[in-house]
Amino acid sequence: MNKGDIPFLSLTQLSDLIRTKEVSPVEVAQAYLERIDDLDFRFNSYLTVCRKEALRAARDAEDAIARGAYLGPMHGVPVAVKDQLWSKGVRSTGGSRILSGFFPEEDATVIANLKGAGAVLLGKTNMTEFAITGFSHRFSYPRNPWDLNTCPGGSSSGSGAATAAFLCATSLGEDTSGSLRRPAAWCGLAGMKPGWGRVSRYGVMPGSWSMDTVGPISRTVEDAAITLGAIAGHDPKDPYTWDTPVPDYRKALDGNVAGLRVGLITEQVDADFAEPEVREAVVAAAGVLGEMGASVEDVSVPLTRHMLDISGVQSAVEAASTHREWIRGRLQDYGHDNRIGLLTGSIMPSRAYYKARKLRTLLRRQILEALERYDVLVQPTSGMTAPAVREVDQPPAAEEPPRVVPFSSTAAFSLASTPAASVPCGFGSNGLPIGLQIAGRPGEEMTVLRVAHAYEQGTSWHARRPPFA
Repeated sequence: MNKGDIPFLSLTQLSDLIRTKEVSPVEVAQAYLERIDDLDFRFNSYLTVCRKEALRAARDAEDAIARGAYLGPMHGVPVAVKDQLWSKGVRSTGGSRILSGFFPEEDATVIANLKGAGAVLLGKTNMTEFAITGFSHRFSYPRNPWDLNTCPGGSSSGSGAATAAFLCATSLGEDTSGSLRRPAAWCGLAGMKPGWGRVSRYGVMPGSWSMDTVGPISRTVEDAAITLGAIAGHDPKDPYTWDTPVPDYRKALDGNVAGLRVGLITEQVDADFAEPEVREAVVAAAGVLGEMGASVEDVSVPLTRHMLDISGVQSAVEAASTHREWIRGRLQDYGHDNRIGLLTGSIMPSRAYYKARKLRTLLRRQILEALERYDVLVQPTSGMTAPAVREVDQPPAAEEPPRVVPFSSTAAFSLASTPAASVPCGFGSNGLPIGLQIAGRPGEEMTVLRVAHAYEQGTSWHARRPPFA
């Protein structure tokens, strides 16, 4: 195989070739590193490239596989991880200049799990500052491989850009209220937010303690299932992880959704929450699931209309609590939008936070009640396709009013602590991807992945390649 073709393989394909020794982990790592060197100046997807460490890990993987010590489908596979995760001896900035010289003494548990599965760490990906802002980047602005003038989506922006640009085989992002599902949607990828507690957060720089979740951003649902299987599980260092066995997520991917009940959330496909092309694509995607044998019905979840207000108050207060010492002593070192957000969270009345917590409980109850009637709920991942970089960096010109629909429709399932995935379900007239969001009951990541995979395999949206990649 031509080395230049290797980065365009899915993780699943690449894993099979490594297992059968048709390609070597060293050859694979070199192919990705060369591609990063050649192309990442376009995308700014990496903050740190671990060249020496990656080649050393690839040689170790090659030696282990040669002597029959194959560890499984992640062995020898190059991955990228969001710079929000501690990596031993490797700079970990959280996307902030405040931590530009921070070199952790240990790995985050998810990185330790990846290394234990034999994966090769290519580097640390770009992100918004501390993952508590949607767009502000403090080092370089990452670009979307579908259109270099548009955003890849925050806060896991670099992971989305790197995966879509074929600069890693799979990646890890972190999702507080949509921070990995939104990049997945805007970059035409599969993103999987597991339920709160399925994956350890030890060594993850906190954004909003009660919602932060680590998960994969991958090119296919099967790739995401493999990646999730490698990082999930109980961790004694994180007492909030579930002490339950991790299933083989790939076994759920049988392509069959016959008999499953699907609820299309009506509030999220109306004109206030989704642009016309997005609505049409998501309704059509629900129809595809119906043609595949699922029963699809409209369902109302009224409080999803207020999810951004609820999550916004909660996230602002929790972030301000986490950053209180730096707010007092290093406020000017934050980006402008984060200074405003952190100060706002610092003075938010306790009754506002208390009301947000009560509303979160009510919203979670509405979602769980809907999931008693349906196996999964579906809606757009984002009400719009990726916005232009200019639109989020500066006010639009007077003759160009900004879009009014929310850029994210993901917060509801973060507030409910339920698993949720995003898969491509179409393209706008601007050529940019549209994401279908699929959510399930707590602990039922397998069902979410099953439906996402069946839809993906029944359509061809995921097979398109970004023009700039």
